[in-house]
Amino acid sequence: MGSEIDLYDRYNENLARALADLIIEQQISFKAAITIKNRFSDLTSNLSNKEILNLDNHVIQSIGISFRKVEYIKNIFYYFLHSNFDFKSATDQEIETELRNIKGVGVWTVEMFMIFILFRMDIFSKGDIALINSIKINYRIDSLGGEKLEEIINKWSPFKTIASLLLWKSIETKEFYGNTLQG
Repeated sequence: MGSEIDLYDRYNENLARALADLIIEQQISFKAAITIKNRFSDLTSNLSNKEILNLDNHVIQSIGISFRKVEYIKNIFYYFLHSNFDFKSATDQEIETELRNIKGVGVWTVEMFMIFILFRMDIFSKGDIALINSIKINYRIDSLGGEKLEEIINKWSPFKTIASLLLWKSIETKEFYGNTLQG
């Protein structure tokens, strides 16, 4: 698999599992996230969503997931067991509103879900530090926020997701527009 960011790296047709993986990724390093997601996959590979929901919290915690994230993951599985929300036909705003009602699911998680699971093409996550850092380096900007950020990302519409993938790739490979990094 490598460490390259690919539009399909995070895809899982089981939306509950896909969203749970994104919860695992929150606020930890990419390398740690891969390790813990693999452990979660091993732990739950032969289980239904209902069986995952019924797993003892301590069993899930034992693979490196915090108590709070275990609760959030359970909230997700509970939601998908009881919801008939149509993600395919919903607007981006409807999806954000729907998912943000699940305790533990924030804006970044919704944005990653729309990019990597639903393949929406006009998503940019202003809360993703790697994306912001990539813009700063590629555009040679020291401080980036508010209007300047909006001005830059709005130019990419309706393909903000593609721009995001290129920005992540730039950070990953240390290849920047008009800038050669040493080391």
